[in-house]
Amino acid sequence: MRLKTHGVFILICMLSLSPLSFAHQISDTVERLAEIGPAPDIDLIAQDGKRFSLRDARGKVVAVSFTFTRCADVCPMLTSNLVSVQRKLGDRFGADVYFVTISMDPATDNPDVLQRYAEAMGCDLRGWSLLTGSEEQIQEVARNYGIFRKLRANGEVDHTLLTSIIDRAGTTRVQYIGSRFDTDEFLHDLNLLVDEDRTE
Repeated sequence: MRLKTHGVFILICMLSLSPLSFAHQISDTVERLAEIGPAPDIDLIAQDGKRFSLRDARGKVVAVSFTFTRCADVCPMLTSNLVSVQRKLGDRFGADVYFVTISMDPATDNPDVLQRYAEAMGCDLRGWSLLTGSEEQIQEVARNYGIFRKLRANGEVDHTLLTSIIDRAGTTRVQYIGSRFDTDEFLHDLNLLVDEDRTE
């Protein structure tokens, strides 16, 4: 088992708050990502103003991340890493792999703001949905995914940077903490799940 972590404090928060565990299990003969558990559903509004549910991406490998557009440091780094992976996926992106990014700042991040952010960051919206909703909806999704989220008095948002990879059947298989994870390893895990679900 390997843990993808960045920061001891974040790891402690995740272990205490998240109903999910972290798994990246490799056997001696066949590499296989362990099954963590069913991924909580998501039902929010995308950058195009349409409702998006995690069920809409069933049949694809899905990476779910949490950021917000006013974040000036780690969130853009995370998004940039995901864009890098998006490009390396080539034709698999959108067809076999789908990215979902959920805003932790729904008061600011309406669909128009998310659309502009996606365009500025290079997100390919043919295979990527950026989501927002009411404060209550976002708090519920954060809680379901084990995300620590706290609104500061100055309007900033403290939150865990957690990215979950979900297989075609809707099961969470591996989670990465932080923004500085190994993008090649992340890409490997995505491709592993695409190929696994085609051959089993």
